[in-house]
Amino acid sequence: MLREDWSTGWQQRAACRGDDSVFFFAPSHFEKRAEKNAREAVAKSICAGCPVREPCLEFAMRVGETHGVWGGLNEMERRAIHRMQGHGGVVPA
Repeated sequence: MLREDWSTGWQQRAACRGDDSVFFFAPSHFEKRAEKNAREAVAKSICAGCPVREPCLEFAMRVGETHGVWGGLNEMERRAIHRMQGHGGVVPA
């Protein structure tokens, strides 16, 4: 269960807001694996210190977000958790 409804503004407190948001989603051009890994490493380091990392990840899991780094995990990592949880979708706290 989400601890906080997405509409109540947890996104407003997210560390990824602003100029750093470019690290969280793939660019519109082809990205080599090393570039993707480097970009995601920056995004994940920002997530590590984010005050709303848990609600962010819970939201991404709940809605089945298929793109970007959310709550410190990329789409492949979230998909793996989803499979391990038997398609329940919500990450336990």
